[in-house]
Amino acid sequence: MTTSQLAARLGVTQQAIVEFEKNEARGKITLDSLNKLANALGCRLAYALVPSKPLAEIRRHRARTIAEQQLRRVSHSMKLEAQRVERREEKLQLERLVKELLQGSPKKLWD
Repeated sequence: MTTSQLAARLGVTQQAIVEFEKNEARGKITLDSLNKLANALGCRLAYALVPSKPLAEIRRHRARTIAEQQLRRVSHSMKLEAQRVERREEKLQLERLVKELLQGSPKKLWD
C-alpha cells in the first residue's frame, strides 16, 4: 500500500503518513497514532512488554542480588567481631537465602 492509499483510508494527507513514518523511525510515534494506522489497515494494535530473558531467570537474579546485599551486611558485622565464616559456608548461605526468597512472596523481590 502506498502512502497516498493509506492517507486516503485514514482521511489525512500523504505528508501526514510520511510524518507518522518518520516519528516511528525516531521512536517518537504515539500509541494513538499507531492505533489509528492499525485501524486504517484493518488491524488492531497489540501493545506488549516482553521480557528480555525468561522470567524465572529475572526472578533468580533479583533474589540473588537481594541475598548478596543482606549477607554482605551480616558478613561485615561478623568480620568486625572476628566471627568470619569460610567462603564455602558463605556460598551455601547465599544459595539457601536465594531459595527462600524465591519461595516467598514474589512482591518482596521488587521492594
